[in-house]
Amino acid sequence: MTIDNGQPFGKATNLVHGGTKRSQWGEVSEAIFLTQGFVYDTAEAAEARFLKAGEDEFIYARYGNPTVAMFEERMALLEGAEDGFACASGMAAVNGALTSMLKAGDHVVSARALFGSCLYILEDVLTRYGVEVTFVDGADLAQWEAALRPETKAVFFESMSNPTLELVDIEAVAALAHKVGATVVVDNVFSTPVYSKAIAQGADLVVYSTTKHVDGQGRCLGGVILGTREHIRGVVEPYMKHTGGSMSPFNAWIMLKGLETVGLRVRAQTEGAVALAEALADHPKVSRMIYPGHASHPQHALVQRQLGAGGTLVSFEVVGGKEAAFRLLNALQIVIISNNLGDAKSIATHPATTTHQRLKPEQRASLGIGDGMIRLSVGIEDPADIVRDVKQALDVV
Repeated sequence: MTIDNGQPFGKATNLVHGGTKRSQWGEVSEAIFLTQGFVYDTAEAAEARFLKAGEDEFIYARYGNPTVAMFEERMALLEGAEDGFACASGMAAVNGALTSMLKAGDHVVSARALFGSCLYILEDVLTRYGVEVTFVDGADLAQWEAALRPETKAVFFESMSNPTLELVDIEAVAALAHKVGATVVVDNVFSTPVYSKAIAQGADLVVYSTTKHVDGQGRCLGGVILGTREHIRGVVEPYMKHTGGSMSPFNAWIMLKGLETVGLRVRAQTEGAVALAEALADHPKVSRMIYPGHASHPQHALVQRQLGAGGTLVSFEVVGGKEAAFRLLNALQIVIISNNLGDAKSIATHPATTTHQRLKPEQRASLGIGDGMIRLSVGIEDPADIVRDVKQALDVV
């Protein structure tokens, strides 16, 4: 979107107005088109649309929908991408982004620090169909360079890993990958679309679980794949529309409403995360505090260059292992226990027994996920209340 002089709108404006298309009734809030199909005036019109649908022409909800299209356009504007395809969940987006472009004999290089379901797709699903996958330490550029080869079709990584909050240098890895012609796929959930500059930094495809910060209010599942129009419509869309991973119109409407406030929420959550990190940095019952926005983070300079802020999550290791971590979780009064993140409510989880429980103990140890680790997604409550709640829970440990 641009104003009369051609200057593009800023992120905050696009979050409210981007992609909006009104019906003949001129509604203020975006319309929900809860329909599985569409009507044609004539048989000839149906034939023509199936041959080539126009920009505002739709065939079937699995292929596209006016509400979903508004959400796709708004997310693309926010990320600086040409186009997007909205998916039923974040994992549908990860699977669709990778599987739509890969075939037997292809090679993928991936960071090993990944969410458990992402690891399942790479280790179990892709390899089952003849795709070779090489895992590397995402922060080690030498390992990326050594693993890449002429037949490497794609690289995949979380721009900020779950739950250890380690960054991958998007610009540097993209430069290495593009030398061999590989497509760079970035799972950007922890970085958030508010702080992301991933497309400008070299990512070819950016994937979000919009269940997280975009909805951010615990209501429904969603995901999106963002990239060039050629790739989204030529590679991603045929795969997704035929395999059924599309987003529902109702969920797209929820996401559109979430986008209107995501900037305000994420910045408020970041303010709370900064306060919590400061409170935990030198706490005697915390052996390790990880927050990308804190000066103690080993990649703090990269965080500032790549994102400009530390984000909404703080991870920390409680002295005393699993038993101590459980005592703390059970003593929390404001912060709730759940495995979601990016919500308006502060949420804590124990990764070793929830999100990463399927990993073998030695795998968790190699990733830095200890039995005493807690991942805390900071909400929009008063930062002082969040800090006070965590501190009183630590007193119980």
